[in-house]
Amino acid sequence: MEKENRLDFTVSGKYALFTDPLTKIGGEKCSYHIPTYEALKGIISSIYWKPTIVWIIDKVRVMKRIRTQTRSAKPIEYSGGNSLAIYTYLADIEYQVQAHFEWNLHRTDLEKDRNENKHFFVARRMIEKGGRRDVFLGARECQGYVEPCKFGEGIGDYDKYGELAFDLMFHGFDYPDELGKSELWSRFWRPKMEDGIIEFIHPKDCEDKLRKFVRSMQAQKIETIGLGEEGLLNGYIEAEVKQ
Repeated sequence: MEKENRLDFTVSGKYALFTDPLTKIGGEKCSYHIPTYEALKGIISSIYWKPTIVWIIDKVRVMKRIRTQTRSAKPIEYSGGNSLAIYTYLADIEYQVQAHFEWNLHRTDLEKDRNENKHFFVARRMIEKGGRRDVFLGARECQGYVEPCKFGEGIGDYDKYGELAFDLMFHGFDYPDELGKSELWSRFWRPKMEDGIIEFIHPKDCEDKLRKFVRSMQAQKIETIGLGEEGLLNGYIEAEVKQ
C-alpha cells in the first residue's frame, strides 16, 4: 500500500453493550466502560467491507461521559423458555473513530482487487450514507448511527481529563482468513485513555502471553461471484472444523 488511507467517523446510540466475557457465564451481561477493538472493527465492517481488505482501528475518542444503565432482559434458555436477567448497558454514547485498511495478504486470489483509491472512496461514501448494513453497538438490540467527522474536532467530556487506565480487557479475535491458519484466537490488552482518546495497538503487537487459543476453525470460500461498481464480490464463512 503506497499511502495510508485513514477514515474518520462518528458513531452514536442510545445504548451499547460491549460485553465483558466474564459476565457471560452467569447469563447477566455487563458492558465494558469503553468499546473494544473488535466491536469498532465490526462497526466499520458494517459500513463497508470486502475480503480484499482488513480494517485496522487506530484510535477512538470518547465524546460523552461514561454512564451505565441496568435493564431487565429475558434471555432464551437452551432447554426452552426464558429466564430473567439484568443487563448493564452503556447509556447515551458517542465516539469518534479513526481507522485505516490493509490488504488481506492471505487472499492472493484477489490481488487484482487491491485498488487503494477505489476502496477508500467507496468506504468514505458509505460513511456518508450511514453504512451498508445496520450498525450495532456490541449487541443486536443496541442500534448505532454513523456519520462523517474530523477526528479531534468538537468538545468532548474527557478533554484535558488526564490519564485513565483500565484493567485487562478483550481486544479482538484472530480469524482464520486473516491469520492464515485454521485456528481462532482471542487477544487481550490493557488500554489507557489519555484526555478521552484511546490509541489501539495493532493486532500483531498484542503480547503472545495475552493471546488465548479458542478452537480450530477453517475459512471456506463462497463460490458466488457478483460484479458491481466495487468489482469482485467474494467472501468467507467461518466454519468449525469437525473433529
